[in-house]
Amino acid sequence: MTKQIREYMEYITAYMKEQHTDEELIRERSLLLKRIELYQHERLIHLLVTLAFAIFFLLSLFMFLSVGGAGLFVLTLLFLILLIPYIKHYYFLENTVQEMYRIYYRIEKL
Repeated sequence: MTKQIREYMEYITAYMKEQHTDEELIRERSLLLKRIELYQHERLIHLLVTLAFAIFFLLSLFMFLSVGGAGLFVLTLLFLILLIPYIKHYYFLENTVQEMYRIYYRIEKL
């Protein structure tokens, strides 16, 4: 997904540097709006998954601190290791969708 989003961002950035007719801009704006809707859905799903992993991590951490044990330590560490890439990917999605909003508004002004 990250590769697909980056490729599209490169495309739309290059597209915005060129001159286009009003019809082309309207068509590209509607396509961009559809992409934004798809990526907003992706962003919501990743937010929910990230929050779930954060809750699982905190619960396992509290259980490890109160009960102890090697199994709970491994579980806590596993949730932490999985949580970090989810946070990184969500951060990427959030910033990219915000950039798409800015591009959409620039097209709208043209």
